[in-house]
Amino acid sequence: MNSNLRDPERPTPTPEDWGSQAHVHTLVMLAITLIALYLCFRMLVPFLSALAWALALAVLVMPLHRRLEARFKSVNLVAAVSVLIAALIVVVPVILVTVNMIDEAVIGVGHVQVQVTSGHWRSLIAEHPQLTALVDWIDIEFDIPGTVTAASGTLSDIAGNIVKGSLQQVVELLLIFYFLFYFLRDRRAALTSIRFLSPLSAPQMARLFERVSDTLHATLYGTFSVAMVQGALGGLMFWALGLPAPLLWGMVMGLLAIVPVLGAFLIWIPAAAFLLLTGHPVQALILAVWGTVMVGGIDNVLYPILVGNRLHMHTMQAFISIVGGLFVFGAAGLILGPVVLTTTTALFEVWRYPEASATE
Repeated sequence: MNSNLRDPERPTPTPEDWGSQAHVHTLVMLAITLIALYLCFRMLVPFLSALAWALALAVLVMPLHRRLEARFKSVNLVAAVSVLIAALIVVVPVILVTVNMIDEAVIGVGHVQVQVTSGHWRSLIAEHPQLTALVDWIDIEFDIPGTVTAASGTLSDIAGNIVKGSLQQVVELLLIFYFLFYFLRDRRAALTSIRFLSPLSAPQMARLFERVSDTLHATLYGTFSVAMVQGALGGLMFWALGLPAPLLWGMVMGLLAIVPVLGAFLIWIPAAAFLLLTGHPVQALILAVWGTVMVGGIDNVLYPILVGNRLHMHTMQAFISIVGGLFVFGAAGLILGPVVLTTTTALFEVWRYPEASATE
């Protein structure tokens, strides 16, 4: 903690002061402060998702925003233009992709359901007797027809919920861009307030801000960008090979690529096996090579370029922060999870090396 913030005229409390009027006053103030913080947190919870995505967008558009700030004097105008550009870049593609993805999902699941209920898939497996025992076991244990039917019903429910929740999504989008405006316009004042309220010293706060900034940079420009490229490359090859629902599977591969340990291979390997079983060995080989070299290899090329050494996080820590963040915060956990873990780690370092972090 920063000893410079202590009032020099107020003596340090000692055990002999316990039970005194000053000590009781301190305890009461501490209790009131904790209650107030808890109530503020409860009020903040409904807006956590919007705040997290607004923060993510603020990091993404900050280079453009700074260029606009250098040209125009009106901070309100610059913030409004930056928000408008972010809205055009984010909202339009999201709407188009979502609509097309739902259509592809419905058509794709319907196609799979027809293949399963008609028994056509068993005739394909019959050409490979060595797989018959495995397929029979999978069919008995997992009830493939029932699973596909259930998946079809679930997909229909999800599509219906998206349509029903469209108003809620619109409200959240408005909140995201509302918060984004003030994040951009008042960021300097906000950072100054955080530094003033924090018990950490100026070097400690600078170090904490640097760690959080590096984490956001690595998550957004590294993890998300690379995952989007991997999903796009996988979906492109699905489309070129004539596989069903390339947009849907591209999105799924991109989402899986975000989570450490998991990856796009969970989709393209079964797809390559399907092509091989259905008598398309050349297409299966093309997909396998493309998935290994391009989809899997692009991570090793782009990630060091986009992130470099800005994120010092073990693979297990990254996995826990992202997956755990999804469980705790929902979709916003993709942002909040790594930030919370980074902030906690930085605070522990302050506790462990207070003198070093306060003077570096």
